[in-house]
Amino acid sequence: MIMSPLPALSTPREIYGRSLSNRREEKMTVFRIDPLHDPRWKTLLEWHPDASVFHRLEWLQALKSSYGYTPFALTTSGPGAPLMDGLPVCEIKSPLTGRRLVSVPFSDHCQPLVTDPRTVTAFIRTLTESVKSNRQKYFEIRAINYSASENHGLGISHTYHLHRLDLRPPLESLLKKFDKSSVQRKIRRAERESLRYEEGSSEKLLNCFYKLMIMTRRRHGLPPQPLKWFQALIASLGSALKIRVAFKNDAAIASILTITYKKTMVYKYGCSDLRHSNLGGNTLVFWHAIQDAKALGLEELDMGRSDLENHGLAVFKENWGAQRSSLNYWRYPAQTAKPGPEHLIKHVKSLVAIAPDISLVMFSNLFYRHIG
Repeated sequence: MIMSPLPALSTPREIYGRSLSNRREEKMTVFRIDPLHDPRWKTLLEWHPDASVFHRLEWLQALKSSYGYTPFALTTSGPGAPLMDGLPVCEIKSPLTGRRLVSVPFSDHCQPLVTDPRTVTAFIRTLTESVKSNRQKYFEIRAINYSASENHGLGISHTYHLHRLDLRPPLESLLKKFDKSSVQRKIRRAERESLRYEEGSSEKLLNCFYKLMIMTRRRHGLPPQPLKWFQALIASLGSALKIRVAFKNDAAIASILTITYKKTMVYKYGCSDLRHSNLGGNTLVFWHAIQDAKALGLEELDMGRSDLENHGLAVFKENWGAQRSSLNYWRYPAQTAKPGPEHLIKHVKSLVAIAPDISLVMFSNLFYRHIG
C-alpha cells in the first residue's frame, strides 16, 4: 500500500498528531529508505529528541566506507511524506559470523526514533519477516529504552552499564561532586606534572591516539579497530569529532575520542599508556572534554557502555558523577542471543599477545568487519 503525502503542517509533531487517529484504524505499513540519500532522514534527526550521533548519516557513511555495510532505514512514512519515525539498520554479510541485521554496528546504542510505541512493533515485525525470508541469522536492536513486553521472540544478547553525566549544573558544582581522591587530586597531579593537552583531528593527533589504542587493546587481548575506521569518522564528522591527547614532555600518555551532536557529547574511545597511569593523563583529557562541553552549552556527557564485569571502568565513570543505567541488546530469534559473533574474540587473544604491532594492525582490517 502506498500512503498519500500528508498535508503540509508547521512541524513534524503536528504531522504526527494529525495522522495518529487514522493509524489507529489500520495496520502500519513499513517502508525501506536510503538514509544516505533521502533528505528526509536529516530532517527527522533534527527534530526527534532521541536522535543521537549513531543515527547520523555521517556515522552510517563511515560504516559503509570502512566495512562495506550498506545502511537502510525503516519508517512508517510513505514516499513523499515527512518522516515521523525511523530505525537505521545495516546488513552484515560475513562467511565467519553469518548474515545478520544490526541497528547499528559499532554503536553503543541506537534508540528507535518513534512517537507512537506501536511503531517499534511494526519495525520488529518487518525485521522478523526479513530474517525468515532471507535466511539471515538474526536481527539485533540496541535500544536504550525497550522492553519486549509482548512475545516477539526476542532474547537479550547482552546487558551493559550505560553511564551519562548531567552537565546542566554549573562547572563549579560539577567539580565539587567529582571524587576527591581519584578525580580532583588527579586533576591537580596532572597540573603539577606539567602535562600538556592538545585536541583536534590532525594526522599527528590521530597517530598519537592510534599508538595508544594499540597498547590498550593489546592489554585487553584484542586487536585495535582499523585505522581506516577512525579516518572515516574524521572525514565524515568533521569538527564534531575531537581527539584529545595528554602528553608528558613529547610522549602521548592518554587519549580519548569524543563526538558532539545536538546537546550531547559522546565519549566513544579511550586509550592510555599504563606506564604513566599515575600522572593523571586520563583525568586531564576528560576534564578538558567536560569544560569544552560546558562552554558549548551542552547538557549531557554520554560516557558510553561498560561490560558488567569491568567494574573498574564503571567506577571510573561514576567517580565523575555519571549515573548508571542498564542497556540491553535484543535479538530475534531468541536462541541466537548467545553465542554471537563475539565468540571470535576468544580465538584471537593468544595471537594478539605475541603479534607485532604491524601484524596486529593488518589483522584488524580483516577481523572487525565480521563483528559489527
